[in-house]
Amino acid sequence: MIILDTALEQREADGKPIRLGIVGSGYMARGIAGQVLAGMPGLRIGGFAARNLDAAAAILSECRVEATPVASEAEVGGALREGRPLLTPDPALLSTVVDVIIETTGDVEFGASVVLDSIRNRKHVVLVNAELDATVGPILKRYAEEAGVVLTNTDGDEPGVAMNLLRYVRSIGLRPVLAGNIKGFIDPYRTPETQAAFAESVGQRPKMITSFADGTKLAMETTIVANAAGFGVARRGMNGWQCSHVREVLDLVSPGTFVNGGLVDYVLGAEPGSGAFVVGLSDEPIRQQYLKYFKMGDGPLYLFYTPWHLPQAEAPLTAARAVLFNDPSVTPLSGPRCDVVTIAKRDLAAGEALDGIGGFTCFGTIENFAESREANLLPMGLSEGCTLVRDVGRGTAVTYDDVQLPTGRLADRLRREQDRHFASSVYAQ
Repeated sequence: MIILDTALEQREADGKPIRLGIVGSGYMARGIAGQVLAGMPGLRIGGFAARNLDAAAAILSECRVEATPVASEAEVGGALREGRPLLTPDPALLSTVVDVIIETTGDVEFGASVVLDSIRNRKHVVLVNAELDATVGPILKRYAEEAGVVLTNTDGDEPGVAMNLLRYVRSIGLRPVLAGNIKGFIDPYRTPETQAAFAESVGQRPKMITSFADGTKLAMETTIVANAAGFGVARRGMNGWQCSHVREVLDLVSPGTFVNGGLVDYVLGAEPGSGAFVVGLSDEPIRQQYLKYFKMGDGPLYLFYTPWHLPQAEAPLTAARAVLFNDPSVTPLSGPRCDVVTIAKRDLAAGEALDGIGGFTCFGTIENFAESREANLLPMGLSEGCTLVRDVGRGTAVTYDDVQLPTGRLADRLRREQDRHFASSVYAQ
């Protein structure tokens, strides 16, 4: 049920718009700012926090908005009176003057710090940062719950689209058993070199585009859905069914596929070419009769899909859901159900440093969390900067025993805390 539009119109009429703080200055930050500044009732950009202030200022300038630079708490009051968005290098400072933070950097270490600072300031957080969520989302969710705020991944990206469908399927009385992405292309051995020309043509960084092409981003997104839905994977890497249309999923599974619980997966090369899907199960005769009449098929499995994803448009609405209704679009149920593990893209030698998500050395793939922990596999979100202490062959999973971690990283501490805190629930799966 759509209720955000009327609630936001009321906030606009009352002169109490929701103030959004954007952290980051890249592709998604630009899209979100452009969406809101072009006009969305009940929403305003309260400011930007960015490591690259020139890039953030350029986004606002492109949107014909002048910002007020702020470097300290003492400068905030005057800036707010001017009524313009703030521009600051300090995300913690930004979180003191907005209602909700939208974290867009895609950086695990930096993003973890932003989220914790925002939670300490009792601010809701929207993650447009699948890399962070898939790595330490469950423990960050616990911190958010203790502070009484919402931590959510964004609607509009595939995890949010899938969870909207899943909640709808559940609300009409079906049991969701499968959720996944509609993916056009995957080659795990793509690199920033192979993707450079395409990245330039769409105005994105080669490493980001590589993470889409090599399947790492898919693994991150399906892990987020698995952790939110309590689902697993049928095997490491998922099935990845080649289809001409997503509707063919119903020919590839049966009720018996889900005897051990719900699953996440994806279809490859299938129309409509974008979006997400959910399969629901019902063996109730009257419900089946009506679903058949309304062209949903014979059952007992039924397919629901959304043929688009628009994260730049939906992220502001995700923020509004958090502020107005304390409703996360997609957030971990509890402990992790799946993990994104590190796989060598080529033969790697002892002494080499891993270059992380979207790089030349490794890609990420999804695994059930219990199996990942049993094998002591290195999370892809922690791989950047790790130094190999032994050779690792192409296509081989990298373990913690294979690497030396960088020292002093917040993300490593959070991951250790997450593993300890949810250990009993993992082994009970």
